[in-house]
Amino acid sequence: MKKLIYACALSLAVLTTSCGPQIYKAANFEQVKKKHSTLAILPFEATTEMKRLPKGTTIEAIQANNKSTGYAVQSNSYAYLLRQFSKNKYTVSFQDVDQTNALLAKNGITYEDLATKSKGEICELLGVDGVISGKIRMSKPMSDGAAVAMALLAGAWGPTNKTDVSMTIHDKTESKLLWKYDYMATGNLGSSSEQLSRALMKNVSKKFPYKS
Repeated sequence: MKKLIYACALSLAVLTTSCGPQIYKAANFEQVKKKHSTLAILPFEATTEMKRLPKGTTIEAIQANNKSTGYAVQSNSYAYLLRQFSKNKYTVSFQDVDQTNALLAKNGITYEDLATKSKGEICELLGVDGVISGKIRMSKPMSDGAAVAMALLAGAWGPTNKTDVSMTIHDKTESKLLWKYDYMATGNLGSSSEQLSRALMKNVSKKFPYKS
């Protein structure tokens, strides 16, 4: 079973195409960003739009896969931004995601709770000037989970995964939205969260608003 799943993973293809991004930036962004020194990156909110539940999978498996995808994109985005910061490409630093997640857990905020909290409230408990968050809407789940990977191999969702991703930056003051980047990508069988993160950050980096 493990060998089969590993073989499946080797055959996964990357996200291959994308549409031009839609970008929003608040009118006062340049003034506000001067007050920012540290941003936190939250787990992304991931959802899968299903018309039917494929044989051999459960709603719980899909939900677990969505959650795993959200945390994986958070971690991968942090790793990318940290590398760029170490090269002095950005004017802000980024809170370690392990610290971010530990502080969230310490304050009783679960992955499911994040959507119910204001960004200002989250900034305060994390001790940062702003937060990066995002949403991922998929036509089929990513291939990271074993149960989901098997269903993908069986072609239960079809060959293409259409994925809409948004990345946002909110200021700690009044939870104001400062910046938003909307990105759409498509990939064939088994696009993974790592591949999605790589494609997203490759595009975001060109427009990320904290360049030195």
